[in-house]
Amino acid sequence: MVIAIIVLAPIAAVLWIALFPVDNIWPHLLATTLPRYLRNTLVLMSAVGAVTAVVGTGAAWIISRYSFPMSRWLEWLLLLPLAIPAYVGAYALVDLLEYAGPVQTGLRAMFGWQTARDYWFPEIRSMGAAIIVLSASLYPYVYLLSRAAFREQSGSSEEVAMSLGAGALARFWRVGLPLARPAIAAGVAIVMMETVNDFGTVDFFAVQTLTAGIFNVWLESNNAGGAAQIASVVLAIVILLVMLERLSRRKVKFFDLSTRHRPVERKRVTGWAAAVAFLLCLFPFAIGFILPAAVILKHALANADQWANPALFSALINTLTVGGTAAVVTVLAGVFLVYGVRLSGRSLPRKLLPVTTIGYAAPGAVLAVGILIPLATIDNWLADMVENLTGYDIGLIMTGSAFALVLAYSVRFFAIAQGAADAAMGRVSPSLPMAARSLGRSQGQTLHEIYYPLIRGSVGSALLLVFVDCVKELPATLLLRPFNFDTLATRVHNEASLENLGNAAPAAVLIIGVGLVAVGLLARANR
Repeated sequence: MVIAIIVLAPIAAVLWIALFPVDNIWPHLLATTLPRYLRNTLVLMSAVGAVTAVVGTGAAWIISRYSFPMSRWLEWLLLLPLAIPAYVGAYALVDLLEYAGPVQTGLRAMFGWQTARDYWFPEIRSMGAAIIVLSASLYPYVYLLSRAAFREQSGSSEEVAMSLGAGALARFWRVGLPLARPAIAAGVAIVMMETVNDFGTVDFFAVQTLTAGIFNVWLESNNAGGAAQIASVVLAIVILLVMLERLSRRKVKFFDLSTRHRPVERKRVTGWAAAVAFLLCLFPFAIGFILPAAVILKHALANADQWANPALFSALINTLTVGGTAAVVTVLAGVFLVYGVRLSGRSLPRKLLPVTTIGYAAPGAVLAVGILIPLATIDNWLADMVENLTGYDIGLIMTGSAFALVLAYSVRFFAIAQGAADAAMGRVSPSLPMAARSLGRSQGQTLHEIYYPLIRGSVGSALLLVFVDCVKELPATLLLRPFNFDTLATRVHNEASLENLGNAAPAAVLIIGVGLVAVGLLARANR
């Protein structure tokens, strides 16, 4: 119960601060910036959701239904954009396409143009570019879920459709797509929530969304109440997305009534059909991974001296320390919560368990508002009390250290640990812990001697996934990090914001490397 309260407390704090702010600027927000923030957020969410639905679903259908040269490789390569944070992709795209970049420089040299007035080139720092970057980074969520759904469909339904004269497009539209719709909806909902959470991309492209508004109102206007009010709007959107996703799964259900399930056999295609299938799958992989990875790696190699920069080493140590601590704390809390719920047998803890996953849906900036303001109040009260009693100023213990950052990471990614622990413990036969208890083992001994050996694989995977997400997290880190405390993510953001992509590249390469490890683990788990 204590763990659940800690996880849910930041969300409750945001709502409380928004309803009872010290300085109520809600009328001012409604009359000025909030409509623009909301409009841009909804446009960005809708566009990214639509693009990822088309790209992810289309790639999943091609990979699951057709066999062509390199299809086995592309099946896993299409997951690699998950290793590159969207803000890194944004920096790489701008570096490639800006006025001084290689593309425009090459065009001017080829056609003899002298200035930007001699030709037209699309605006790079724009809403359209943000949609492209976020879609290229996030489509694997839709691809992964829809590919699994297409694979689970019965080959009999395909054969029946073919016997009735349905072509490839008709089979996709009338058979495959309806059966995979719940999985696609779940993937699109995750994409849209990640889009709301993004700050690095929209900040670099100067797109004013609700998340960017939280930073502007809090840091520039110094109004925590206004930031909480914008955060409550973001939270309302996220909750609405979660409800719509669950409603779509409840209202639209499909069942395989066959007693013998036979998977769909992939059709071998050759010639121009194979070339088209290959190019359609290669394109999102190239935009989402090859392009940003190549640009970042080029800068990292061209600025080899930055690898010896003490600031990079300090950011790496901070990232490993904070991310590792948060991963261990989060996974342990998830295991103990799930185990405690199973032991209690009461209905309230079981009903509370799914609610604790709301932190994953809440953007990092929202959690930062709900964590920093209450902790700062407690910190100041504690420091004043100790100073009055002892005359010694202990300073700000929680907000002046990485404690708040670890707490934010734990709340944000608690759903990963909880879900892994719940699924793993659900696979353990109830007779095993019952036998241990009958032999005199305590509850703690049963957890250590029975459950741990059987769930350690899932716990290890959750540990790595939480750590990787902590490494990539930017909004919460920017708002909650102590003074003069950089992680790899904040170093990349700070240097790239100053147009120093060469200085940012080594840290970005390290983030991509960590992400590749997680994607490899994910691919292995889904093999």
